[in-house]
Amino acid sequence: MKRILIRRLLDLAPAPGNPRSSEGAFFTKPDGEMLFVYSRFKGSDAADNAAADLCLLSSRDGGERFENPRILFTCGEDGAKNIMSVSLLPMENGDIGLFYLLRRTDALMQMVLRRSADGGATWGERVLCTPKEGRFVVNNDRVVRLSDGSILIPAAFHPGTEGIGPEEAALFFRSRDDGRSWEELPGCCRLEGLSASRSGLQEPGVIELSPGRLWGWARTDLGRQYQFVSNDGGESWSQPEPSQFTAPLSPLSMKRGPDGRLYAVWNPVPLYNGRSAFSGSAWTGGRTPLVIAASGDNGRTFGEPAVLEDNPGAGYCYCAMHFTERGLLLGYCAGGEEDGSCLARTRLSLVPAGELSRI
Repeated sequence: MKRILIRRLLDLAPAPGNPRSSEGAFFTKPDGEMLFVYSRFKGSDAADNAAADLCLLSSRDGGERFENPRILFTCGEDGAKNIMSVSLLPMENGDIGLFYLLRRTDALMQMVLRRSADGGATWGERVLCTPKEGRFVVNNDRVVRLSDGSILIPAAFHPGTEGIGPEEAALFFRSRDDGRSWEELPGCCRLEGLSASRSGLQEPGVIELSPGRLWGWARTDLGRQYQFVSNDGGESWSQPEPSQFTAPLSPLSMKRGPDGRLYAVWNPVPLYNGRSAFSGSAWTGGRTPLVIAASGDNGRTFGEPAVLEDNPGAGYCYCAMHFTERGLLLGYCAGGEEDGSCLARTRLSLVPAGELSRI
């Protein structure tokens, strides 16, 4: 695979009392200030269900430096074990929309929305976006606004409280009034009749190809991302099938760039033939290399992947994507052997505009 040059801007490395920083999202305000909000774990436990708060960094130089960290909300203030997996979205009235998962128990995890009318200085009360009790997983940087103005949340429903299982499904929640009220859509995607899978469909994402036509995907343990299509804005979906994206059990991220092309970021090498999910004692999930590819035909085909990161002792995943005048900002987990897990460290990098044109 070819390689493109990226600029590493910032590493949020684990430290005493902060064992993990992960799963964030970007936002550019009308005045040009950029925000990055992520989950900052505290104490000594870095597990997904350990205590974590939401932390904000800001940049006033076009994303060259992200600094001035401050805690937005603590899990204690939210009455939760954990808050994480942020998406940021401009609202129709100019507010900033902050979506995140609130884990009250291992069996009850739901997405909420807070709004800020003053550029992130203060935030309103929570609105429940997944009006159904259960354990719902929504990745960071996953909430999308469709061309009809509605907001769509792709979620994975986990009926159990521990581990993964073949019954896990992708479903969707929608708001038609700019996030003030939410409904679960009837369409639901499951891996039917595939006894070889222990994962089911996990960590779904979605992108709009044309008005009302949506392309969704989810990670699996079958060596590929599985895909599904809706022609009615998410009301119903096709049967999931293997996509062109090979992968281990790790997420894929995709967004449309200002040039109209689709850009996908993922790990293209499945776990097979004895490939390990560990590097030394560190868990990496086999999530290396991290690559990017572009499609100029609305997702029918993608060009040759280009390597972003490929340290064999690290893992790269949960990528936030944000296009700017300078190129493509990426925020992703990038932990290695010194961190104990690929999830413990988050890295902010820039793919310069000139390098994007080479993809």
